[in-house]
Amino acid sequence: MSEEKKYGDPIGAAIKEYADKRRPEDIIVSSDICEDDIIPLEVLFRKHDEMPAIEQKALSLARGHVLDVGAGAGIHATYLQDLGFKVDCIDISQGAVDYLKSNELNAERINFFSLKDRKYDTILMLMNGIGIAGKLSNLETTLQHAKSLLNPGGKILCDSSDIHSLYEDEDGALWVDLNTEYYGNFRFQMKYKKQKGPWFDWLYVDFDNLFKASKNVGLKAIRVLEEDDHYLAEITLEK
Repeated sequence: MSEEKKYGDPIGAAIKEYADKRRPEDIIVSSDICEDDIIPLEVLFRKHDEMPAIEQKALSLARGHVLDVGAGAGIHATYLQDLGFKVDCIDISQGAVDYLKSNELNAERINFFSLKDRKYDTILMLMNGIGIAGKLSNLETTLQHAKSLLNPGGKILCDSSDIHSLYEDEDGALWVDLNTEYYGNFRFQMKYKKQKGPWFDWLYVDFDNLFKASKNVGLKAIRVLEEDDHYLAEITLEK
């Protein structure tokens, strides 16, 4: 059975249903190392004034031709397009891409790593979009590919979280499984009603490791804004 037939499109189904009915259901996120979490559908349809400060700041830093990676329901792309930016959206969810197109956004169903021979001034990877690296060991490769898509003077805007607090004991001591490469490496599965997606690797990376990986591929990462363990980074070509 092919991957297309074996798994559903929970994100796409959720976006379509919420757009049609505005019914506040949740997307269930299962993990291999912690309890299930949820993504409230309303989060995918927020207006600019409902977004957290980190996302608002990232949008204010966007310049030129923008690539929105993992665009979802297009809240960031729509805001920028309304301001006059040229925005390309990509997502691996066919349902999400169909919805984006229905809202007159330029959208394509394609994996980020399959993009070639294109250039952008800004690559947006919000809502921990840098997590597509999957594992810390793949972060440099991910940044190198993003770098190949940048125009001179271009930038990558991404946010992530240092999730070390998940591994703290009650007394504040940090425990880490020594058999794992990095404590921010996760495996997730998305579920919406009866639809399930495949398990996938996802990375939460602390800023120090993002800075090192960026430097190793000729990029410079600056921490623009920080809220608790969550931060926004602006990554540019090293001069």
